[in-house]
Amino acid sequence: MGGMKYPLLAAAALTLCTLAGCSGFSYFVANAPASFGSFHRTRDLAYGSALGQRLDVYAPKDTATHPIVIFFHGGSWTMGRKAQYEFMGAALAARGYITVIPDYRLYPEVRFPTFVEDSARAVAWVREHAHELRGDPDRIVLMGHSAGAHMAAMLALSSEYLERAGVPSRSIVGLVGLSGPYALDPNSDTLRTIFAAPYGPDDWRPVHFVTDRAPPTLLLHGLDDDVVSPTHTEKLRDALLSHNASVETHLYPGRGHADTAGSFSLVARFRTPALQQTLAFLGRVTR
Repeated sequence: MGGMKYPLLAAAALTLCTLAGCSGFSYFVANAPASFGSFHRTRDLAYGSALGQRLDVYAPKDTATHPIVIFFHGGSWTMGRKAQYEFMGAALAARGYITVIPDYRLYPEVRFPTFVEDSARAVAWVREHAHELRGDPDRIVLMGHSAGAHMAAMLALSSEYLERAGVPSRSIVGLVGLSGPYALDPNSDTLRTIFAAPYGPDDWRPVHFVTDRAPPTLLLHGLDDDVVSPTHTEKLRDALLSHNASVETHLYPGRGHADTAGSFSLVARFRTPALQQTLAFLGRVTR
């Protein structure tokens, strides 16, 4: 039993927070095992001129060409940074995926839709530099947690952002959403400022952009999520099904907002099968 104390305490520290406002210690615990593994990490590559437009790349150590996963972090569009998600990059890169984690500009520096445009610009940079990264520019999966899942869905489902950035829709072969607010209704003064006129719900809700051209989608959500209701995932699932789009959904009883992303960390992997389910999905859509 003594050997179990560290991972159990570490997992508790991680999953008691929301990954939208975790303490530095919680991220330290989650990321500590990610310092070791069979991958290369390259930090702070610029995809734009602004200070917030930087990305980290996690790559398998072999010399083969690999599919690419671009993961967008959460944080209510007001906080969060790529360095907090080393565990995500490590988990996917160690299993054969070039994994890119961008920062993007946050409120109050910017408001909607600027952070979505930043995300599209990051995707365009990754595609342009895919061969240098040993990645396949036409096997890109967009993925995110919480606010990041919202932005990944906006890019995957609305053609305008990636088209304006010069990314062809055929390059995006899948979408993975973890605990995302896909039918967003701004419910705080801050969110009402971030998502404001001249834009409206039809501009910022991913569910509004679903068509039969949607890429294959995997949606994961904890049923005890008190930050983003699982009804958001159910609404996006239903919208995709109504357009005969391919969607796989897993709702986890007794699990909260942090668990879908936290389960990618070695210390909290027992919380949900999110990693295994994501890897199975990635294997199908990138083969």
